[in-house]
Amino acid sequence: MIERRSSDEERIWAKRDRGIVPINKIRARAMRSTPTKAEQKLWWHRRHRLASPVSHFRRQVHLGRYIVDFANHSLRIVIEIDGGQHAEQIKRDAQRTKFLESKGYRVLRFWNNDVLANIDGVLEVIQSSILPTPTPTPPHKGEGSS
Repeated sequence: MIERRSSDEERIWAKRDRGIVPINKIRARAMRSTPTKAEQKLWWHRRHRLASPVSHFRRQVHLGRYIVDFANHSLRIVIEIDGGQHAEQIKRDAQRTKFLESKGYRVLRFWNNDVLANIDGVLEVIQSSILPTPTPTPPHKGEGSS
């Protein structure tokens, strides 16, 4: 038997104040609206040259306390594009990578210069991480033995 509630009885689970937005959500929105040149270039090329039904990436994704540049949740891949300031924050980036890997994500890092000057190489690395590695077919009986 289903118990009905009176209309004036409040549902506590739905009482969250929707006016309060987490600060990282605000930052992620701002970062999506003002991407760097490298992020713009990679996003365009990834969408138009690597279009694949299994490669749905999102931009500026909030994961834990971090905001990552691009993430594919189904493939558990994060792509980070690092500017020159990342050369000085190696320890923080290592902690960030460790956290993301603990959540099951594989992290691909590229320098801005790589994206801007060698987009084909960057796309090749991303493509190889998206596509499953084919298993070699075993040799037929009598083949492959020395």
